[in-house]
Amino acid sequence: MSATLPVTAPPAVRRSATWWVGVTIVLVACNLRPGVVAVSPLLEEIRAAAGLSATAAGVLTALPVLCFGLLAPVAPRLARRFGIERALLGALLTLCAGIALRVIDSTAALFAGTVLVGGAIAIGNVLLPGLIKRDFAHRAGLMTGLYTMAISAGGALAAGLTVPVARAAGLDWRGALGMWGLFAGAAIMVWLTQLRRDDHRIVNGGDITGLWRDPVAWQVTAFMGLQSLSFYASGAWLPTLFVERGADPSTAGWMLSLASFVGIATSLLTPMLADRMRRQSGLAFAATGVSAAGLLGVLTVPGAEWVSMAVLGLGQGAAISLALTLIVLRAPDGAHAAQLSGMAQSVGYVLAAAGPFAVGALHDLTGSWTIPLVVLALLLAPQGLVGAAAGRDRLVGRSTALPAGAATPSGSASVGSHRD
Repeated sequence: MSATLPVTAPPAVRRSATWWVGVTIVLVACNLRPGVVAVSPLLEEIRAAAGLSATAAGVLTALPVLCFGLLAPVAPRLARRFGIERALLGALLTLCAGIALRVIDSTAALFAGTVLVGGAIAIGNVLLPGLIKRDFAHRAGLMTGLYTMAISAGGALAAGLTVPVARAAGLDWRGALGMWGLFAGAAIMVWLTQLRRDDHRIVNGGDITGLWRDPVAWQVTAFMGLQSLSFYASGAWLPTLFVERGADPSTAGWMLSLASFVGIATSLLTPMLADRMRRQSGLAFAATGVSAAGLLGVLTVPGAEWVSMAVLGLGQGAAISLALTLIVLRAPDGAHAAQLSGMAQSVGYVLAAAGPFAVGALHDLTGSWTIPLVVLALLLAPQGLVGAAAGRDRLVGRSTALPAGAATPSGSASVGSHRD
């Protein structure tokens, strides 16, 4: 499985990375979650209209995440053939097509459109960090923070605005999902300005199988997968739980939106903190602990959902941004970063895809949300452990830690020496 990414460019290309490039990256990143998150506040309405069981609805919510994992290896091949900017344009066009397909009055179209949405986002998930690595190598912490912040903001907008805007416009659930195509269309128009600087020159990352026996790579991958499983499983079903407790669907959506909004702060700050630390184990424990507190609050303190969701959002925002940052920090050079990104996102998201499906199936079996939420809470324990292991000052492909400031094979500073 190849993991080639355009992760490094000549100095002339680096000098062309201006504030406008950063703005376009952030706008595209804002589109990497609405097509998925918008389903959550509408899930009960979708189930009723399409006649879906909780298990089938779990499959619907799990499909995009499964696509994130299964299609992640396709992104490097597209970038190698067409260039990274054109590959991202194709992803945005595919995203619009998937959103449009879900507007059709057909259950098959709903699932097929969801697959297209998931596939398009999978391409963006892999290529945007590569673009950041290429054009903002000396501000990786800052740009990773802005990138993850934009992902959180996009999810927050989708969770909070989908139901109220659709109601104000007189749209049914299909129209509510379809309106996010306008947001993706705006990103396409802005991204077109980047095509003139498309660079086909790439660095060959080699064969990803070289990392399959590397314990550090598996620790990063496991942390990515477990935090994603927690995020997507809770995001898919917590609004349904709130509705069953008596909340209006719009209110339930805003509760989910609150988690995403407060997560913006930790999504921005965590990579910058991690980039300045020799070890990130404490950050991994902190992010996981805060997530556990929020999830347990939802389970044990009915009536305090707003507070619990805010706490959950802080933890999840820190966890996803730390997972993406560890991919950069644990790699000694650009080629290894490409390999590790492909491994962590492909394996990690396939693992995460089990979350929404398993929670829906457990709810069907037990008729209650207690056991599914307890299982999610218990999974946070291994998340914290593997995150702490991944946070140690070690690099993939090496058995010992490097001293701060040591040079890597690529000539760049190693973990602990980089500064924004």
